[in-house]
Parts: sequence; structure tokens; C-alpha cells
Amino acid sequence: MTATPVRAKYEIKDISLAPLGKQRIEWAGREMPVLKQIRDRFTQEQPFAGVKITACCHITTETAHLAIALKAGGADAILIASNPLSTQDDTAASLVADYEIPVFAFRGEDAETYHRHVQIALDHRPNIIIDDGCDVVASLVQHRKHQLSDLIGTTEETTTGIVRLQAMLRDGVLTFPAMNVNDAETKHFFDNRYGTGQSTLDGIIRATNILLAGKTIVVAGYGWCGKGTAMRARGMGANVIVTEINPVAAIEAVMDGFQVMPMAEAAAKGDIFITVTGNKHVIRGEHFDVMKDGAIVSNSGHFDIEIDLEALKERTTEMQTVRNFTEEYKLKGGKSIVVLGEGRLVNLAAAEGHPSAVMDMSFANQAMAAEYLVKNKGKLTPGVYSIPKELDQEIARLKLQAMGFSIDALSADQTAYINSWTSGT
Repeated sequence: MTATPVRAKYEIKDISLAPLGKQRIEWAGREMPVLKQIRDRFTQEQPFAGVKITACCHITTETAHLAIALKAGGADAILIASNPLSTQDDTAASLVADYEIPVFAFRGEDAETYHRHVQIALDHRPNIIIDDGCDVVASLVQHRKHQLSDLIGTTEETTTGIVRLQAMLRDGVLTFPAMNVNDAETKHFFDNRYGTGQSTLDGIIRATNILLAGKTIVVAGYGWCGKGTAMRARGMGANVIVTEINPVAAIEAVMDGFQVMPMAEAAAKGDIFITVTGNKHVIRGEHFDVMKDGAIVSNSGHFDIEIDLEALKERTTEMQTVRNFTEEYKLKGGKSIVVLGEGRLVNLAAAEGHPSAVMDMSFANQAMAAEYLVKNKGKLTPGVYSIPKELDQEIARLKLQAMGFSIDALSADQTAYINSWTSGT
């Protein structure tokens, strides 16, 4: 691969991929009517005029529409990848060639390149950071304190990133407002549950071409991503086991009809493992020791540390790539363990990520959160803020409208009743 020099206008794999990328971006746009309406409004109102935005995201056709909407609103925006295996190179090429949006990302970039791109993102001296996992924000706080005065605020897309932001707040180093996009109802109810649920299984099927019906699938974590994954796996005919550390989430899984047990017990029973916790080493050496021969291990949490691959390598005599995104580890005892997508997000490593229809709402939240920060510049104290309820509901209203559905509205009498304490039975 011949990359453009580091400090050039962009760094992507191949600019000649742009025509295919543009075609795919336009296809995704058919399922993203909410973001289109927001983009049209941004074009008229120019809320980001004079604002520099750095976005660290998965560079997909859906992300392209977020970037296009930000630019339409007047932003000086650049993009970097939030994951080495999630960049769609044709999308990156089209953003550069057709939309004149600088992109520093290519599929398969190594850790050194990824961190270099983070520095390029910060060299942009952003006023707003749209982050996915909090790496750019964390780097700013740790290594670029002199740039903190440039920052209006940040938005964060993931559970992992929100945990890091809250830790920064506890440690007294969060000196700016951060919008918690992840917990917006129109994000986690839909993106995490329906998006992750479908795209995770899509990635596993594309990587392996195996039949899920009749298999035992172990889902580690029963947050919204875990709920969606377990639901879709059961819908494909799999027997689903859930592992959890939260007793409330565990009893919910039980009442949803799933088996619940510790990973130490589930490890011996599973045919396919899916981690969706956001934590590290959910599957460890002692779990590999008792897994079945040929067990398939995958991750749909944010980072690649949910599976302890170093512990697996210590037990391995030979490793070979048996299919695209599929590596077989031969263990000392003779059995094999199969790892998908190098332990990274399987839905993006082996497939195309979430369907456009759910990312429509997620990226609408990102766009409106960024606008909210600009409108409230200087008014918000440092902290982690939820998306205002009225913005969340506006996104839902626009989505329903685009889908051709309408709902009831309260009458004046009903509104008075639910706001009164004097009316009773």
C-alpha cells in the first residue's frame, strides 16, 4: 500500500476506490431519512460555521452521512478510524474525492499508525471531538493540555467511552462538557439491540458460513448489546447461554428464557462465544482449557481485549488462517480454538457493521449533540450530560414520520389530569 505522507491532506488506501464508495454511500442514504432532514436544516442554519470538528469513528457508509451533515452545517471536519479493522476503504476514498472531507484511515492499519492518526486528529485543534471509545479525548487530556482551551465539548458513542469519561470526571481531569450519546433512548434501544444483534450474527456467518440453528451460543454480557445478540441468536435457532456479573441483568436474562451461568461453566458447553461486555479478559486461559474442540470465539464489544488472546497464544503450537477473518489456533493438547476478526469487533471486521436504518438514529444523536454543545458554549459546566429528552424524542418522531407511522397526542384534558395531584380515583 502506498500511503500519502503523514501531514498531507489525507491518508487512505486507494483514491481510485471512490466511485464504488460513492455508490455505497448513496445506497446507505436510502435508509437514513432522519439524518437527511437534519442535514437539510444544517445547510440552511450553518450551526458549525467556524467550528473545527474531529470525528474518531468507524469509517463506514453510515458514518459518511454524519460527516457530510457536519460539513453541510459549516464544520471544518476531519475523520480518523476508531478501529483498525472497521474502515471501509472505498468509503474513505469517496469522502476525500467526492465530498472533500479529509480522512486519515485505512483498513488494517497497525497500532503505531492508529496512534499517529490520533495525533493528526488533535493537530486539527478541534473545538468539538466526536469520539468512539474515548481515545482521542483521553490523549488530549493526557498529552495536549494546552489545547483544552480550544475545546467546546465532546460527544461519545460507546459504553466503553462513557465509562472512561466518568472515570475522568471522578479523577477531576474532565474540564469540559461531554455528551453521552450512548445512553440516548434512540441510540441504545435500537443501535445496541437491533443493530448489534443483527450485525454480530452477520459477521459470524460471513466469516464461517456455519449453521447457527442447533448450536449453543454463549453471550457474555446482557446489556443492550447482549440482549440484542441473544435475541437474534435464539431467533436463528441457537440454544443461548448468558453469562453476567450483574444480578439484575442476570435475572432479566433468566426471565427472558435464557440459561444463565458463570463463564467457567459455560465454557465447556458453548459452540460459539460472543463477548459484549466492554471489559477485559472476559474469556481467559482457564476457559480455553475446557472449551470444545473447534469452539468459535468472537467479540462484539468495543476493544479487542475482551478475549485474552495472549493466554490463547501461550497454549498454541500452531496458528493458521482458514478463511477470511477466521484464524484457527492449534492447542498443545491437540484441540483447536477458532478466533474471528482477530478478536476485534466481528460485525465490522467480518461484515459491514450495523444496518443503516439504526445508524440513522445514532448519528442523528451525534449531529444534534454536537449542535447542542455549540448552542450552549460557555453555559455547561464540566461533566457528562445526557441527550436532552426533547432532542431524543424529536429524533424518534422524525424516524416514525419517515417510516410512515403516526401516534396519538394527549388532549388538553389528559395533559391536565397527568399534571394534577388533586385528581384521583
